[in-house]
Amino acid sequence: MARSAGRTEPTRAGHPVAGDAQGRGGDQSTACALAFTRTPGFHTPSEFLENPSQSSRLTAPFRKHVKPKKQHEIRRLGELVKKLSDLTGCTQVVDVGSGQGHLSRFMSLGLGLMVKSLEGNKRLVARAQRLDQELLQALDKMEKRHPKMVQRSPRHRPHHVVQWVSPTTLCEELLLPLEMPGQSSTRLLLTGLHACGDLSVALLRHFCCCPEVVALASVGCCYMKLSDPGSYPLSQWVAGLPGHELPYRLREGACHALEDYAERLQKAGPGLQTHCFRAALEAVIRQVCPELRRPGVQGIPRVHELKIEEYVQQGLQRVGLDPQLPLDQAALQAHQAQENRVVAFFSLALLLAPLVETLILLDRMLYLQEQGFYAELLPIFSPELSPRNLVLVATKTPLGQAFSILETEDS
Repeated sequence: MARSAGRTEPTRAGHPVAGDAQGRGGDQSTACALAFTRTPGFHTPSEFLENPSQSSRLTAPFRKHVKPKKQHEIRRLGELVKKLSDLTGCTQVVDVGSGQGHLSRFMSLGLGLMVKSLEGNKRLVARAQRLDQELLQALDKMEKRHPKMVQRSPRHRPHHVVQWVSPTTLCEELLLPLEMPGQSSTRLLLTGLHACGDLSVALLRHFCCCPEVVALASVGCCYMKLSDPGSYPLSQWVAGLPGHELPYRLREGACHALEDYAERLQKAGPGLQTHCFRAALEAVIRQVCPELRRPGVQGIPRVHELKIEEYVQQGLQRVGLDPQLPLDQAALQAHQAQENRVVAFFSLALLLAPLVETLILLDRMLYLQEQGFYAELLPIFSPELSPRNLVLVATKTPLGQAFSILETEDS
């Protein structure tokens, strides 16, 4: 019998939205009660109490080139992977969508795991290899300066591979073991830190189909990039629900930072006008190029200092349209006059974000359980630092109560 998620209790934490600054609205209570809890087993990451930009739980070499958010993520997920690896007897970890390799470096050079890193972007792989060498040099210097303070242990630098992982076909490179003296068999643990869109689904399918893969620790992201159909729904249970479909707008909304936006609402700063400006830009885009709908717009800095027409001009340039197109100033001013309504609408849409994410992640967990495996969803990151903070953990043999130790903080 597949183990059900242990953290499905309703969350009690309220978050203010437009028209309900105290977070006591009935709709909000319902939304919170139906969503997976996003609250980890700590309130404020203790690692940032002394310095908000440097984790006290990582030594200086592992913090270099890594922002505080990423420091928190690689430490928490790395420690979970180490525990899971020990519990399941894994011999190697495969980090899929490894980017610049920050997580892989911490797991291999910091925690002593054998790690293979797969990344489809060769530039990122080259960057990761340079950072590996830089970190090794820094660790060597630290050992020479403080030989008694540094625990010497064998170092296995991560093995980086330029490899695109398809969500629909098995990747032989992913399953190809690293050469290890004296190793008779390979037991793989797959992990991905904010593996984008279909990449998280690919991890699940490799876990289910490949006997070499015995454990999984996946943190998803970019739900709007999921292939439809194909990557959602995965489980028979969710597929049988009436109205289970999730259009692009809902999936995109599920990727926003609820806690951060609640704080922005409380401060009521000028940055909230970004939503109104973006809506006005979308109206102009659809008038000029109707087939270009909801294009990704690269971030425009210091929006609160721009006039609406300046924002639209920069936005047009970012999506490949002529920024000098004549603009209807009266129409733009009319759009800007709707700012409060746009903020209220966005707040209501964001209220549904945890529910949509819950449905997507519940579908993935049920998919694994329908295959006869064991899975749980655990909140391991501070949601204020890392909004996509739920990790899907799965094993092919029952861990029982051992699941609960995975999300705890190491002493």
